[in-house]
Amino acid sequence: MDIKVLLCNCKGLCPSFKGADMNTLPFEVESELDVTYAVLHPQFCGQGGNAVLMDVMSKASPDTYILSGACAPEAQDKLFKKLMRLTGFPPERFIALDIRGTDNAGIMERLRGKVEELVRAEEAKHAAA
Repeated sequence: MDIKVLLCNCKGLCPSFKGADMNTLPFEVESELDVTYAVLHPQFCGQGGNAVLMDVMSKASPDTYILSGACAPEAQDKLFKKLMRLTGFPPERFIALDIRGTDNAGIMERLRGKVEELVRAEEAKHAAA
């Protein structure tokens, strides 16, 4: 399984990210979680962020999950639906996670829970096969 963590902090202007240190967070994610990599972009819903997402989605292998830590999951699903359609990336493998309103420890807890959930689901799928 290939889990890629994409982090966004809404241009660093959103007060809901004031407790997080986005300069150290990607390193923490890569050091502590079983993921392929973590990357931070200031605005995935902007032109450059969309280009990064399109690149990641279009080059994804069949076992790739994108764990997107950013704003409300409903907003992310709406913002990136077209990108998934254009790239053919399966929407069920795009996991939107709200990381607002906490510090790095809180963000790590949310990410850890989602990564562990994905790993358990994948293991169960292989055990049933």
